[in-house]
Amino acid sequence: MIHRKAGGSRGVAAVVLSVGLLTVAACGTGAPYSQALIDRARAQGSAPDLIYGVEVPGFELAEQSVGVIGEEGFGAVYASPSGARVELRVDRGTFGDALCTETPIFDAEPGSAVTCDRDEVGWYRSGGGRHEYVAVRGDHLIRLVGQIEEVARDALKSAVAGARNAVGDGTATGDGSPPPSPVQRGDLPTHGDMAPDNHVGPGG
Repeated sequence: MIHRKAGGSRGVAAVVLSVGLLTVAACGTGAPYSQALIDRARAQGSAPDLIYGVEVPGFELAEQSVGVIGEEGFGAVYASPSGARVELRVDRGTFGDALCTETPIFDAEPGSAVTCDRDEVGWYRSGGGRHEYVAVRGDHLIRLVGQIEEVARDALKSAVAGARNAVGDGTATGDGSPPPSPVQRGDLPTHGDMAPDNHVGPGG
């Protein structure tokens, strides 16, 4: 059952900072991603049309988190100086009211009930100390999730609403040029030691 709730913002509470999170936050550069990060995600298997970037006020991209999830999905973590984290996850799939309460929230306490609230952006879901926004874009889902105490609902909503593909039309690289294709060599035989064929035909 879909529960309708008032959309009030939750304040961001400070959390104890660990050494690992300090390192993550220090490396953040924000979106959009550099060409090197896009190339790395694609090399790992992320589909170009699933590579998205978001902007979350007070959070910056942890570059080492960028990469593939699942078969061809894309994931990235954004961190704040206080150690709060939100995770972006983009993958193919469908979503709807019937699935909202049945689908576990990523990294939430196991067995936690999920409460759903649908609006013009997508579905706001909460449970097990975590909350997220889920938006449908064509054949894929954009999900942004974090701890309830660490990031406000409105921040998740605005970030997902403004999520944008980082690879243009999904087929080009970040600088607008098409992905490289193998060079076709007509002088390489298909057998033997693959040495170039320098045979001279009739007439020289």
